[in-house]
Amino acid sequence: MTEPSGETAPEAPEDVEPAEEVREGAGAATGEPDAAGEPDAAGDAGEAAEKTAEDAEESAEGAEKTAEDAEESAEGAEKPAGDAGDSDASGLSEAQAELAAQRELRAKIEARKAEKGGPVAAGAKLSGTAADLLAAVRAVEGGAAEGGSFYEAAEPAPRPSVPEPAPAAAPRPPAPERATAPAPAATAAVREVLARGGAPEALAGPVAAALGEGAAAVLLDDPWQLLAVAGVRPEQADGFARALLGPDCGPGDPRRTTALTVWLLERASFQGHTAQEVGTVRAGLAAHSVPDPEEAVDTAVSEGAVHLFQEEREAPEETEEESEESEDSGGGADESGESGGEPPALLGLDRYALAEESLAEGLARLVRTATADAWEGSELERAAGAHGLVLHTGGEAARAEPVALAAAARERGLRALVAVHSDGGRRALGAEGTEAVTVAALLSGTAGPDRDEDGAFALDLLVVLDAPQLDVETAATLVESLPDGCRLVLSGDPEVLGAPGAGRVFADALAARVCPRIASRVPDPGPLGELVSGIGVGELNQVEAPGKEVVIVPVRDAGEAVHRTVQLVADSVPRAIGVPPERTQVVTVGHGGSAGTRALNAALKQRLNPGPGRFGGYDPGDRVAYAPVPGRTVTGTVLSADAGGLRLRCGDDEVLVPKERVESALRHGWALTAHQAAGTRWPAVVAVLPGDAAGGLSRAWVYTAFGRAERHLSVVHGVDQALPRAVAEGVAPERTTRLRPLLEALLAAPGE
Repeated sequence: MTEPSGETAPEAPEDVEPAEEVREGAGAATGEPDAAGEPDAAGDAGEAAEKTAEDAEESAEGAEKTAEDAEESAEGAEKPAGDAGDSDASGLSEAQAELAAQRELRAKIEARKAEKGGPVAAGAKLSGTAADLLAAVRAVEGGAAEGGSFYEAAEPAPRPSVPEPAPAAAPRPPAPERATAPAPAATAAVREVLARGGAPEALAGPVAAALGEGAAAVLLDDPWQLLAVAGVRPEQADGFARALLGPDCGPGDPRRTTALTVWLLERASFQGHTAQEVGTVRAGLAAHSVPDPEEAVDTAVSEGAVHLFQEEREAPEETEEESEESEDSGGGADESGESGGEPPALLGLDRYALAEESLAEGLARLVRTATADAWEGSELERAAGAHGLVLHTGGEAARAEPVALAAAARERGLRALVAVHSDGGRRALGAEGTEAVTVAALLSGTAGPDRDEDGAFALDLLVVLDAPQLDVETAATLVESLPDGCRLVLSGDPEVLGAPGAGRVFADALAARVCPRIASRVPDPGPLGELVSGIGVGELNQVEAPGKEVVIVPVRDAGEAVHRTVQLVADSVPRAIGVPPERTQVVTVGHGGSAGTRALNAALKQRLNPGPGRFGGYDPGDRVAYAPVPGRTVTGTVLSADAGGLRLRCGDDEVLVPKERVESALRHGWALTAHQAAGTRWPAVVAVLPGDAAGGLSRAWVYTAFGRAERHLSVVHGVDQALPRAVAEGVAPERTTRLRPLLEALLAAPGE
């Protein structure tokens, strides 16, 4: 049996075998830390930490982050191994620029928290000090103030002496920023504290990177801050705390309960949630033996570690018919509280609160500052001319409509740009894709238009394809970068799996009903289009496939699934369909198990490119999946290796993966998960559904996986009736977010 590891299955942390007990494993933990800073402890500890990361990655509606270790490696993986300097870096790559942008966002949050001087009131919006802080950030980024003064001064930096237009993110600096690698002395001090607490010394680097220069003192005062390091479990932090504090610590220690509250919300973000209901967090605390979960939540809120939000819900206006039906049924509110009741209170982390509030305000700014104009043309063109924000939905064939909109806008003399999720999505646009850019390249400054003195892009219209792949932090940064009066069109297929990061930006914007929503009427063509369209409405139809566009390959077990997959990729598809192995993509439910990506990639490498893996497990010619930053996967091929790391060919670009990041940021890529594959299509796709993958299937997963195929789809089918049942009933759990009520409060119009 393979281990269930579905991307869309609800997470069950208790089912994950915990890594070694930190307190008891000091003498046995001799492994070296990986590039993300997670320990590779003796026995199965490293594997357990990896499994924990992947369980989080593969959970509800797939909060795919390539691996949980990649989330924390946004800081830790940037530092050279052995605390080496950055002298070898003569400039920033796209990935480094993206990571710099993430560090900058974290710096905003830390500075904001430092300015508060006390807890944030429940449901507070960006105003007062927080608003001044954002203005200060923009002043520093825009060049009106020195960066050092911003981080060192107690007061926010002054606003730039420019007109007040719209909030806008500044250009990402092309020079290296503050060093994220901890000083050797700080690491040594942390190592001593870890040794006293019986923790593996290999954690010293990650702890120092996560907690800063004063990490040793922080751990001595609050040992549960060890949970800030990726892969560390509450049981491990408890053992470490007992070793340091002795009988002075207990399950109700406020330090423990606060750290656990933050940890639970971080774990939820891996599933795509930006917030959690208070009751859910209390239940999680109770599961970890917290004696008074209600008091624990109150303590975490009062200390400013988390924030409490009570969003106001606008009562919908009843039509005359609805009013009569209410009277006939006896009137009154639904006892369940689902109709007319107050929404539940939510708990959230500062980073996601800032991102969602900033995004909502930025979208409202675009709506309010756009000048209505009468554009002739399609329904989408007319809507874009009259509104600052437009949402466009449709399948793969419908992508041509927003691209045509951008072309028409250029003919009108407007500065228009199309942004996509991946290079594959850009290449799929054909000739029209030559002027398109990826969102990552646009934000990192490696592609797209210049920015003005306020940090805003020189654009009149931005069209974003693959909008469901936008997480809330990326979307907030993107919208902040648009000037007043710029039109924004978000286009995508709402049936595909959601963003790999936290948030559900496109779905929330659609649900808020605060702007025009244009549904494409262009169907996806051919048998594949018919099959995928049916899945989208909950029907798994048999389709006529005279050209072998769809082939079902039944299997009995995971071993046979792997064997038949290799046979299809290496022989059957090239011979019968004419698509070579390098243009065929395998998609499976998760990383783990006997038919997950690891097992499939091992078998495919053995058949297609055997070798000793002399370069960190890779050989020239290996197909790989590279995560330059958490949440974004780029596929490529290994070219060579040298002292600097592995050199890859990713599309038209040559990419260097530093050797210290190879372990955390690179996987073999013949087989991907559906979340890694989202936003890209291939001529042929082999979807692998082993028998025990049934728990990880949902309609969105099947829709996304099957929809990656352009010409041919082979389904290695071992789940029997679980597949049609997943298509008919398998709705992925919704993510808990705050963007929809924020948009409704800012932009709701009468009658909406």
